[in-house]
Amino acid sequence: MSSYSNPRESVFNQPKPVVNLPSDLLDAVTKNVEPYPIPEGRRYEYGTAGFRMKANAGLDHVIYTVGLIAAARSKKRNATIGIMITASHNPAEDNGVKLVDPMGDMLEQSWESYATTLANTPNDKLAKAYENLVNETLVDEIRQLHERPAKVVFARDTRASGPYLVTALKAALDAVKVEYTDYGLLTTPQLHYIVRCINTLNSPYAFGEPTEQGYYEKMAKAFKTLMYGRSIHGSVTVDCANGVGGPKLKEFIKYLPSGKEGGIDIKIINDDVVRPESLNMDCGADYVKTKQRAPPSSNVGPGDRCCSLDGDADRIVYYYTDDSKTFHLLDGDRIATLGAVFLADMTRVAGIDSKLKIGIVQTAYANGAATEYVEKVLKLPVAVTPTGVKHLHHAAARYDIGVYFEANGHGTVLFSDNAIKVIKESEPKSPGQKHALDSLRACIDLINQAVGDAISDMLFAEVVLAHKSWTLENWRNTYIDLPNRLVRVEVRDRSIFKTTDAERKLESPKGAQDEIDKFCQMYVKGRAFARASGTEDAVRVYAEAHSKTEAEKLAGQVAEVVRKYGAN
Repeated sequence: MSSYSNPRESVFNQPKPVVNLPSDLLDAVTKNVEPYPIPEGRRYEYGTAGFRMKANAGLDHVIYTVGLIAAARSKKRNATIGIMITASHNPAEDNGVKLVDPMGDMLEQSWESYATTLANTPNDKLAKAYENLVNETLVDEIRQLHERPAKVVFARDTRASGPYLVTALKAALDAVKVEYTDYGLLTTPQLHYIVRCINTLNSPYAFGEPTEQGYYEKMAKAFKTLMYGRSIHGSVTVDCANGVGGPKLKEFIKYLPSGKEGGIDIKIINDDVVRPESLNMDCGADYVKTKQRAPPSSNVGPGDRCCSLDGDADRIVYYYTDDSKTFHLLDGDRIATLGAVFLADMTRVAGIDSKLKIGIVQTAYANGAATEYVEKVLKLPVAVTPTGVKHLHHAAARYDIGVYFEANGHGTVLFSDNAIKVIKESEPKSPGQKHALDSLRACIDLINQAVGDAISDMLFAEVVLAHKSWTLENWRNTYIDLPNRLVRVEVRDRSIFKTTDAERKLESPKGAQDEIDKFCQMYVKGRAFARASGTEDAVRVYAEAHSKTEAEKLAGQVAEVVRKYGAN
């Protein structure tokens, strides 16, 4: 008969090993954070874009804590972690910070709460909170903890507050003995690229040379391959939002062939980084998208090709004015369909379309005409996800070639390991197949798969337009957008508005969705949805229909439904 053993003494019930960090390290955490106290009454939260706020609202304290998170994350993944100091399309007086995971992707969602907790910890409790973080997240790695150095790389955009915030970051990294490299000024996608390159160096998945020059050389080589035998008609005017994209695009042009050499002529406007306060001022992708007009400084003629980047060059929109001076926007939905047309064509010509599944990922905000065009004309599947890049990115990764863009112009194309293998190993049976396979191989290098990249996306769009011999008007005429309207409705408590079906349906308040459905059925191609704002007590209503009048009527009716239920 076996002896009785107390289940309470089971190995599963043993307390986790506790690591006490060296006292000199904890003392350094406390000492180095002294100049960066947490302002009273402030509450910080790590969201999709990391932390973002007025630069003088305690961001130095927050960035110090992000340095500590990066150290723990690096040890956890045994890899280099990135930190980008930017506030993208926000005004010049704002700034922010976000972490970049080893493959150049966004911070793993489960770690966002750790970042939030540490950011809200006062100085005198920070060392203990860091020790707790190490014990909670690194329990499996504790034995190797001391031998494994943490490695971090970081960069910033052109905001005036950047250098001071870097000082706070370095103070944290020094306190916990991190090996770090300061890359100075970079676009956000360049930092994501460098992080992925460092972590894949000398592996079968090597992404490239982990330097700014390596970024330019890899993409320029791919661009030249794709442009072989093609020509781009006229120049493209690029509005750089008076941000970091200006000097970086200027540098990139040195690596690109000019129009005469079979390449591209790029005219840069809004590249004033000498006056930081001009950042995103009456220019940039967000200005163009929300105001539905070209920046006042653009001075371009009818039909001229124009595009705008945002402040850290991870978003892009195209636009032009026609002969009657009417403004036409080609946003992220359009860029996604343009890319999908080309990739579907190339896989078909290469004879590998039966081996690869191509799909487009959209949010509920994608115009119904774009969805119909993809499904009925391109005959490609469309996946719809909730708003937010991380949702789109994950859904795109389920395809062999996944194209995702938010309407605001942030997006990219992901190639699966299987797609890369098929494209690289397929043997051409004709000159046409060889050209298509060479083009697809170059696309893998031209497109920054780590993250949405405005400069890379622009070059890819220019390649497709050259291959198709399309003007922006030809591109726009692939489908005609349904008229649509966005309305913001203030409510007492936004939390009662809960959505399902990728934010396209309201599951609460009960009865609201039935009323919305009835109104939608009254109009030709009527579609509408309501979703709570992520930042304020308001609900955003989107409506589209066959005519502008009907879209506006539908938006008004759905807004009334929201007001009625929101007032209860």
